[in-house]
Amino acid sequence: MNKPIHVLVLGYVWPEPNSSAAGKHMLSLLNTFQQAGWHITFASPAVQGDHKIDLTAMGISEHTIALNCSSFDVFIQQLQPDIVLFDRFMLEEQFGWRVAQHCPNALRILDTEDLHSLRNARHQALKQERELNTTDFNSELAKREVAAIFRCDLALIISDFEYRLLQEHYQVPARLLLHLPFMLALSHLTENVLPYDQRQHFICMGNFRHEPNWDAVLWLKNTIWPLIRKNLPQAELHVYGAYPPPKATQLHNIKQGFLIKGWAQDAEQVMKHAKVCLAPLRFGAGIKGKLSEAMLCGTPSVTTTIGTEGMGHASQKTINPLGLQWPGASIDFDVARQDKTARAFAEAAVALFQDQKRWQACQRLGFSWLEQHFDQRQISPSLLARINELLLNLNKHRGHNFIGQMLQHHQFKSTQYMAQWIEAKNKPR
Repeated sequence: MNKPIHVLVLGYVWPEPNSSAAGKHMLSLLNTFQQAGWHITFASPAVQGDHKIDLTAMGISEHTIALNCSSFDVFIQQLQPDIVLFDRFMLEEQFGWRVAQHCPNALRILDTEDLHSLRNARHQALKQERELNTTDFNSELAKREVAAIFRCDLALIISDFEYRLLQEHYQVPARLLLHLPFMLALSHLTENVLPYDQRQHFICMGNFRHEPNWDAVLWLKNTIWPLIRKNLPQAELHVYGAYPPPKATQLHNIKQGFLIKGWAQDAEQVMKHAKVCLAPLRFGAGIKGKLSEAMLCGTPSVTTTIGTEGMGHASQKTINPLGLQWPGASIDFDVARQDKTARAFAEAAVALFQDQKRWQACQRLGFSWLEQHFDQRQISPSLLARINELLLNLNKHRGHNFIGQMLQHHQFKSTQYMAQWIEAKNKPR
């Protein structure tokens, strides 16, 4: 009998599925591997957060590893995994050369989460109040990130927009990529969903350590919420998110109906009791867990085109009586005319909050949207099939990736020697 496949996951952070979309997505990957009967080891150099999930209770081995330290070489030589999954490109930069050196036959997978270079480029352009240009796409961060994708055997891309961008702009072959959106359990989708008249208030949700979320909260507080409150003077906005800093809690204002709630132990419960979810994102990348969470809970959302990007917005085929293009409202974000965007956002939020018929249509559309784009029953098998195909044909697959081999060669020369220099420097004299 063949031994079960052993997967080593190198985590940028320890998974916190109740704190971030990245944590939920990682948990869905781990569950998929377990359901296939694979053995999993999760290792990370990060400090464990307050809301870390107990992986050992799931039967997953946990290990703490060190950066720039040859102890990892001993660790992976003893482990000898069949698959190594890097959580974000920074982990591939740090440990990829060590994996290639000491475990060359392991399949190397990069889970990008989102394109960090795209998010950073949009942030810089926003600060300068301008649109993106070619120079932004070709930044140093982009070169590092795309190089990591080429060095791996497969990269998991969560956004269909980024999946196309990597092929069309960066010329990454499709054989190195797999579009892998959220894998959501939808078998009980419409159970225990509260109707319109049993809900109240607006909700905003997102980890405060994620810069796009903090920017959205500030834009709400300073510009958008006063416009909504003018039309709905009794309405409240409940802002949830893990790790709120003092600068966030200081925004709490009962008179204005702007309430900083902090971490939600059960995000689903607070979302399902809200009437409308607000996500006024001005920059970002990947796809947005807060918006899929809202659909799961039957809560219509108002967001920007940054928020809907990558979530199947452009390919939505669902026909509905109100001609809806999103389960709520999607506002075109214009960096040069942000006041206009804010007014349009507030108007859409007020209209959706007050229009029960439209609200109910948006709720139904959200359910069909999830089934079309994020059904675990369709996505998980395609992931496992792709991985198994690569395990059977790894040498042939790598033989077609000369650019990856070339970048791997040069990484040995640069990253390896830098890491060894840091390790030597840190040794006590």
